[in-house]
Amino acid sequence: MSTAASAKNGTWRNWGGNVTARPAREVTPASVDELAAAVRKAAEDGLKVKAVGTGHSFTSIAATDGVLIRPQLLTGIRNIDRDAMTVTVEAGTPLKRLNMALAREGLSLTNMGDIMEQTVSGATSTGTHGTGRDSGSIAAQIRGLELVTADGSVLSCSEKENPEVFAAARIGLGALGVVTAITFAVEPVFLLTAREEPMSFDKVTSAFDELWTENEHFEFYWFPHTGSTSTKRNNRSTGPEKPVPQLQGWIEDEFLSNGVFQVAQWVGRAVPGTIPSIARISSKALSARTYTDIPYKVFTSPRRVRFVEMEYAVPREAVVATLRELKTMIERSGLRVSFPVEVRTAPADDITLSTASGRDSAYIAVHMVKGTPYQAYFTAAERIFTAHEGRPHWGKVHTRDAEYFAGVYPRFGEFTALRDRLDPDRRFQNDYLRRVLGA
Repeated sequence: MSTAASAKNGTWRNWGGNVTARPAREVTPASVDELAAAVRKAAEDGLKVKAVGTGHSFTSIAATDGVLIRPQLLTGIRNIDRDAMTVTVEAGTPLKRLNMALAREGLSLTNMGDIMEQTVSGATSTGTHGTGRDSGSIAAQIRGLELVTADGSVLSCSEKENPEVFAAARIGLGALGVVTAITFAVEPVFLLTAREEPMSFDKVTSAFDELWTENEHFEFYWFPHTGSTSTKRNNRSTGPEKPVPQLQGWIEDEFLSNGVFQVAQWVGRAVPGTIPSIARISSKALSARTYTDIPYKVFTSPRRVRFVEMEYAVPREAVVATLRELKTMIERSGLRVSFPVEVRTAPADDITLSTASGRDSAYIAVHMVKGTPYQAYFTAAERIFTAHEGRPHWGKVHTRDAEYFAGVYPRFGEFTALRDRLDPDRRFQNDYLRRVLGA
């Protein structure tokens, strides 16, 4: 997957291609001091400030007509504390580089999302997550944060230092300041055995609680217009290490999951009537496989087919009912959906605006290939998700506003009060934050 954010003739565009912005100027600071100076200068000039990573958000959360901060020079590991089992990393470090560096040190994050192209600050600020019965999002693994606030000062927070900021800033939406460094909990590197196999939609939904209970990490993809899913179960293993053979991995992960899938998407976009037939073929394309490897090689996979995505977290106990409603809606609507629906879970956490805040959650993600009209599908899906008190992923398409969030996040007022204190002049404001947090 290539770098997502791009700038041509002063225009910034996200990876999915559905968000653009024209910042007044871009700044690429080489130090925290330079970043702080850029924030103070923006205030002097009356400009708003936003930081952007690789642009993998499908919302305009990073868009600005003011100063765009690019953190690509703020990269690398600052410190590894083997006594505390933590690593402190610069905010602009891509997750891929962090995962590889940790592996060389014999360390690993406990859980991660399914791609690793994002920067650590971008991924955590929007609530990026993987799937897990007991282990939560990447932000839930944070033990400390450093950020530049609206007055240009540098603020550190943890459970012991500025704990009220720590409670919120782990998923801060860019509203509380510009994150400059993150301290993560780590553990000795371990092995995961992945078991991937097809399963019918009826079986996976009827046995969902059992599958969730029996596996540390369970997820599946349902192929609309079919009764088929592809399931993945990841569990810790004592070994031995048995990675996917290189040729097999290329055929399955690159040729089929990206190359052939891309062609199928092009055909479906050009001739929508072929989509159900393509879906039936796609659902049978990948065979069952089992392999054992270190975490980032199991959790993550290449995603080269560009798309637009909506994802909602619903209470875990509501996921099966929600999915069945989604399936019925697609079957009755006449919609042609060429992308699989992804389902994952996360345990409750204590982060103020985490989609899993205070409740065990399940995530349902719907996608459409880049360039395909998605509004009708997403609108119908969102109606179902919100009926179950769903919470949209902060970095993925949704239409919810501050009034809605105040109803589904019991601690929403805590976040907005903290924002009032840290950024009273709304230096980090943009249209997206105005909608989701209020003025």
